[in-house]
This record gives sequence, C-alpha cells and structure tokens, in this order.
Amino acid sequence: MKPLAVAIMGPTASGKTAAALAIACTMPSEIISVDSALVYRGMDIGTAKPNAVELASVPHHLIDIIDPGDAYSVAQFRADALALVADITARGKLALLVGGTMMYFKGLTDGLDELPAANPRLRAEIEAEAAQLGWPAMHDKLRALDPVTAARLAPNDAQRINRALEIIELAGQPMSALLSGRTKRDLPFELVSFALEPRDLRARAVLHARIATRFDQMLGSSDDSGIVAEVANLRARGDLHPNLPSMRCVGYRQAWDYLDGKIDRAALRDTGIIATRQLAKRQLTWLRAMPDRIVIDCIAGDPASAMLAHLRARGR
Repeated sequence: MKPLAVAIMGPTASGKTAAALAIACTMPSEIISVDSALVYRGMDIGTAKPNAVELASVPHHLIDIIDPGDAYSVAQFRADALALVADITARGKLALLVGGTMMYFKGLTDGLDELPAANPRLRAEIEAEAAQLGWPAMHDKLRALDPVTAARLAPNDAQRINRALEIIELAGQPMSALLSGRTKRDLPFELVSFALEPRDLRARAVLHARIATRFDQMLGSSDDSGIVAEVANLRARGDLHPNLPSMRCVGYRQAWDYLDGKIDRAALRDTGIIATRQLAKRQLTWLRAMPDRIVIDCIAGDPASAMLAHLRARGR
C-alpha cells in the first residue's frame, strides 16, 4: 500500500491552516506549504504567514525559502514536495499539503508538460505590446484565444499572461489544449484531496466577509504598521520592483501603488479586498476542474473533523 498524504486546498480565508493544525493535533503530521507567496522571506503580514506559535507547534516546510528578488517555479515546487513527502512518510508521519496555489497542486498531481521553450524575442514583443496597451488588454486578448487559461489568471499577471500568449504563438494552439492532452503521472503516494469551498451564496458571503476582515487586519491602523510598513521596508532595499512575482502578490501590488502615491488609503483597502476576492474566485475555478477532490463546506463548524472522518472511512 502506498503511503498516504493529504491535500487541504481552498480559496484564501477558507480556513485551510486552522484545519491542518487541528488534524496535526490528532495525527502526527508535518505541513508542506502549497503557497506561492509564503516561500518569500520578509513577506509575513500580507501573506498571512503562520505565526511563531503555529510554526513551532507543527513542522512546516516551503516557508521562507527564497528571497523576494528571486522566483520559484512549479517545477521547483514539485521536486521539493515529492522529496518532502518521502521524508515525512519515512518518519512515520502524515504529510499535509496545505495552500491555495492551485497551479502547484496541478503540477504535483499531473506532472509537468512538454511545452515550447521560452522564446526571448517573442516574449520581448509581447512585453512591448503590453507596454502600449496594458496587461488587462493583453488578458482580454488571451481570453479570446484561450478562455480556459485566461479564466485562471489575473488581468495583471504579466508573467503568466505573457507565457500563455507565447505558447499560443509557438505551438499554434492554446495552452489549455496542450495541458488537457497530457498523460497524468502516478504519484509515489496516495493523495487524498480535500477542498474547503463555499457551498452556497450564504457561505460565499461569509467567505467575502472573512476576506475583508483579514485584509483590514493586514492593513493595520496606520502606515507605520501592517502591510504598508512591510512593503516600505522591502522597497527600501532598492533592488525590488513591482513587476517581480513577489511584488505582484495580492496586497503587495496595491501597497506599492499606495506608496507611489497612485491611490489613497481608502482605495488601497478597496482595491486590496477586491483583488483578494478575485483571487478567491480564480482559486475556485481551478478547484472545480479537480474532479477527485472531496468538498468540505468552508464555513462548517469543524472541517477538520469531517476530513478525519473521511480518512477513517478509507481505513487510513
């Protein structure tokens, strides 16, 4: 029998961390972060990084592993996650893969694709077009050519929009078509995937309220605390810019605009909450394309107990 690993997926503010910590209190576990923002050092407030007590209570992995000036790919995540699951299960513990970066989950479960190699000349042409039209317009262009991929990307996700348009030009077909034709690879462990999702409109309203509350907590009471202060400290390094993957994370991009004087504090709050809700919507779009997931109501009283009941029913 293959060793067991558990995925806890869901949109932002759905309670993934709390559920994972509750399971770890019942079963000896270690947590592997599946979050493209938590990998960055010095980005704690805007990423809702687990606090010191939470980090000390259960071993955590893939948090604070790279500098904000660097990038971390799906391929790197897959290699790291496979090695970590092997190590954790060898120690007799349960590996909990917890997060909301659905591209990481998909890369882990489906494997990586034989996509066309990057073409610097074509990439530069797309960037030049975006400089004239803006990335939202390029997102509209992608939507006309590959609506499936466009639905999963933010209108300002320059890196991924560029890559998707590049693939269309090089391969002559949309990235979604290439991905759908791949052969799924077997994992060396059994992965049971839970998804914390709002089951109805009432639950979605609760999730939206949680998002607003969380962003207000990140914002803090003044510019001397919270995410504004965090981004100000990062800017003071002098080597970061708003087009880096780290600085395009939700909240950081808006705080950067605020510090540039492009928006006021009220607009920072409004645009930050809207961007976070849009992120949650894209995460749910990814989740709906994962047929093997076990859906748990994200506003239910005790999601961890529901997950544990499923695992016991499977005899694990």
